[in-house]
Amino acid sequence: MPLHPQAQAFLSGVEAMGLPPFGTLSTEEGRNVIAGLAGFMGEREEVASVIDTIAPGPDVDVPLRIFIPAGQDEPPPVIVYYHGGGFSTGSIDIVDPICRALANRSGCAVVAVGYRLAPEDPYPAAVTDAYVGMAWIAAKGPAYGVDGSRLAVMGDSAGANLATVTCMVSRDKADGYPIALQVLIYPVTVCGDADFPSRQENGEGYLLDTGMMNWFISRYLTGVEDKAAEPYCSPLMAELGDLPPAIIVVAEYDPLRDEGIEYAQRLKEDGVFVDLRREEGMIHGFFWTPAVIDRGREMLDELGSEIGKILREP
Repeated sequence: MPLHPQAQAFLSGVEAMGLPPFGTLSTEEGRNVIAGLAGFMGEREEVASVIDTIAPGPDVDVPLRIFIPAGQDEPPPVIVYYHGGGFSTGSIDIVDPICRALANRSGCAVVAVGYRLAPEDPYPAAVTDAYVGMAWIAAKGPAYGVDGSRLAVMGDSAGANLATVTCMVSRDKADGYPIALQVLIYPVTVCGDADFPSRQENGEGYLLDTGMMNWFISRYLTGVEDKAAEPYCSPLMAELGDLPPAIIVVAEYDPLRDEGIEYAQRLKEDGVFVDLRREEGMIHGFFWTPAVIDRGREMLDELGSEIGKILREP
């Protein structure tokens, strides 16, 4: 279908800002641009409590922010959330409004993980931190008033990559942590060049473009360019059996559309249940802009409700 009018209006507004091409920006400048998207996430909703804590890791302590919704008669299940931003931008603070809304819609505690960013900390630092955050809350949930035995992982874009890779690490370690569901919003599944039609068709003019993708990936792989095809970096290259059921969302006008569809197909072929949702007329990032793109708000409402029900199933 045609580009949704609200998505077009958003893109026109971004274009009117007159920003230089993203690929020409410094790391700090790029982070500031992405931080500016926080204004499109809407107002911060009230939750019962917010806890800032850390998960001790092998290299560094990993920041966590736990959002606990009101009205819980028992420790709520947990959604571990990994923010997007191309592995090199984004933060817990930026996705604070999304996590609050997700907690309220799901009735689950949402745990945002502040993984290390590239190029200061290239791959696999973010993978290590993503796993550490999940494992800590799964093991220590009761200390924070949450039920870590009922747990989903979720992320958008680069965060979706980290969510599914966390499932792989957990599987490969045979650690026994009970990840019941992975929710992947327009995931990055190949960290490098890939011959997907959507990367060409949607490579210019739809917010995430080819220059921006190259900017992100070059930072994530700083000094480790030869590791791009490793399964924990590019999950489409992995063995995908024995992973949790997945909800995968792709957007029609997104360079990442086809690799998300291919990843869903590969998961199915390897015996994993997948609910693939194709969002027509949408662009990469619509989930981050519920204040200006209604479908982002609707998707947040729908996923929150569904994840809560799934995690409470007997």
